[in-house]
Amino acid sequence: MKKRQKQLLLWVTLSAIVFFAGCQPDEPNPEPTPEVKSPYITRVFEYSPAPGQFVNKMPKYEAGDTPETMAKKAQDAIAYNKRGTISLGGYGGYIVVGFDHIVENKSEKRDFQILGNAFWDTSGSPDSRSGSSEPGIVMVSVDANKNGLPDDEWYELAGSEYKKPETIKNYRITYFKPDENKTPVPHEKYKEVTDAEYIKWNATGNTTGYMHKNQFHTQSYWPQWIKGNEITFTGTKLTDNCVNESGTGQHFVLNAYDWGYADNAPNNNEASKMDIDWAVDKNGNSVKLAGIDFVKIYTAVNQQCGWIGETSTEIMGITDLHITQN
Repeated sequence: MKKRQKQLLLWVTLSAIVFFAGCQPDEPNPEPTPEVKSPYITRVFEYSPAPGQFVNKMPKYEAGDTPETMAKKAQDAIAYNKRGTISLGGYGGYIVVGFDHIVENKSEKRDFQILGNAFWDTSGSPDSRSGSSEPGIVMVSVDANKNGLPDDEWYELAGSEYKKPETIKNYRITYFKPDENKTPVPHEKYKEVTDAEYIKWNATGNTTGYMHKNQFHTQSYWPQWIKGNEITFTGTKLTDNCVNESGTGQHFVLNAYDWGYADNAPNNNEASKMDIDWAVDKNGNSVKLAGIDFVKIYTAVNQQCGWIGETSTEIMGITDLHITQN
């Protein structure tokens, strides 16, 4: 009897629970979990280097590669803090990258950092800014049309050299595809140079010259996935920063500019960090941007440094400083 009463009581209790549960209003849908944004660049849209001794090697070209596959190789090397290294080649060679979010412009703070392979030799003086600085101009853009592509207006970050009289605006250079089978021309001074007239170029002001080829890099310096016999780039050109310190032509150093350029300062130095407030429009007028979506970097000097060859900006990655500091 007691067992039957217990069973009856249990049945009534369970029935009540089911009834009242059914009468309760529907639970609201849970709030969606916010997507976690990466502090690092996540996409390479374009990789278009000028000729250079590290081109076709960083990243590595393979037969059949196209502009799209080379951009993907560059992305695999430097996106998401991979910290591989890609070379932009000589003057004008560039890369266009993007974040998965807007990089906020915070007042009186540096907003993003560009990692490169610049170094300074401080063995003689802790304040030395001499070593290997291969500066790249930095440009930024906002996804104004909201299509996720870097096809809106670009703004240059006006670094320390922007207003100097020796800086050339609207500089234009054309490189001509070399004949890889031609007879090399030896350099009159540097035995390390295997062809002193390897890749010809013409530029603004009726200037002309050659990119040398050296014994340290024997592959073609011409980007093999680019069709055609000419490549042209335009932009701001900074004055040469290469100095022969030995006096004999054997010891070259590339001095750093003060601020505002990629691959210009070691990664642990404040000068490797950029401020969106430096942005100017094509007429040099300062612009106020709430944030940016895309970054473009291109090699900013056109120079040969003796036996060590042309100057080429190298990139290892880009970081949103506000996400990592919060």
